[in-house]
Parts: sequence; C-alpha cells; structure tokens
Amino acid sequence: MQRKTLIVIPTYDEKDNVGPIAKSVFDAAPEVEILFVDDESPDGTGAVLDAMSAEDGRVHVLHHGAKAGLGRAYVDGFRWGLDRGYERLFEMDADHSHDPREIPAFLEAAEGADLVLGTRYKGGIRVINWPLSRLLISMFAGKFVRAVTALPVSDPTGGYKCYRAEVLDAIGLEKIVSNGYSFQIETSFEAWRRGFRIAEVPIVFEDRRAGTSKFSRAIAREAFFMVFRLAWRNRFRRRPPRRVSP
Repeated sequence: MQRKTLIVIPTYDEKDNVGPIAKSVFDAAPEVEILFVDDESPDGTGAVLDAMSAEDGRVHVLHHGAKAGLGRAYVDGFRWGLDRGYERLFEMDADHSHDPREIPAFLEAAEGADLVLGTRYKGGIRVINWPLSRLLISMFAGKFVRAVTALPVSDPTGGYKCYRAEVLDAIGLEKIVSNGYSFQIETSFEAWRRGFRIAEVPIVFEDRRAGTSKFSRAIAREAFFMVFRLAWRNRFRRRPPRRVSP
C-alpha cells in the first residue's frame, strides 16, 4: 500500500532553486507531494512558488511570515502535514545538496524504521565541493554530539530525514526549542530518547548549486549549547530511559 508522503522544504531567497528541486523530486518519486515553507523571501521566491502550486496540485506553499529560522519553518511545515494526514514526512534542502534520487531508498528503509537519516559519513565520506575546513567542522560536530549525548547515529547534524508521523506526534513539536541547524540534532535525539527505531541510508551531499548558505556563527553557537541541554534532558545517561511521556 502506498503511504502518503510529504517533502517539507524551507525556503529563503531560493527562487532559482525551487523549480529545479521540485522537478527532481517528482522525477524520482512522482507519488509524493511537496510543501515549500517560505519565510517572505525578498527575492520573490514566494510568488514563484504560488505559480508552481497553481500548475501542479502536488506542490503546496506555506507563507511563513517574517524570517523565523529553519527550525520554526520545519515545525510549522510538519504541523501542516500532520493536520492533513501525511504518514511520512521528509526534511530536504531546496538547493540540491540533498539528492532527490535517494527518496526511494529512504522510503524503503522507512518500512522497517520510524526515523530514517541520510548519512554522509557512514562507510566513507560522501561530500562534494566543500572546503576541507567545513568538512572537518562537520565531522568534528558529529563526533562531539555522539560523545556528549550518546545519540547512536553516524551523522547527527544531517538534514535529509524521513519521519513517521507517529514520531513527530510523540516528540511534541511545540516542545522543540531549536531554531537553527540544532533542530536536526534535537529531533533525532528526542526520537531516540523515546525508543523509536532509527535507520541510516548513505547519501552523497553536494554543496548548493545556487543561492547562499544560511549558516552563521549564531547558528553554530545555538547548536553547541543545545548538545549539552539534550544530554541534561536524558540526565547524561548513555541509553534512553525505558519510557518517556510525550
């Protein structure tokens, strides 16, 4: 039985990327739908998305208001999807750094898992067009997260993910406090802490083709402190408790 799947893609100044990413998604998995969550992009991305939605019923747009950050965009996008009964909900970047051709592999893995993470580092390094400094920072960040929280995944900071709706319901989206890239760590940690099954699929990560990165020192700082907050939530245990209430 085909499960109802939604790909949630936040956007901010991505007008050159949204058309190509939608085409690539539907070429790989024509049965899925896309929700773009736009933070009032000043470059006109919202108008481009409205035109795309009018032409293709599989494309949806949530105009998110003023720029609120990656985490808030995903929270509101997931709420939108849960309210409409989607069973599988993806995170994906708009810039083709996450290859839509991997969607079928995620969905296959999701048949036996509650959360599927795309990993850039398990079984080798699969990152294209990153400077060595950024690659080393990313790899160190993953080791740091695992050392402090005990989250047993190879790429805890990655943003290509597929959740069962039950995972997002159990986590409680209203309790998620991360707003930047630490959102990826927090949601995976909370799924693990609640005993959900986590699988990883190898992906190739390619640096964006157009537009500019949204990464900043403030985002990195938030992620650093969030790691310790998560460890404290679990009382620095090296395994999840037997039961965590939603």
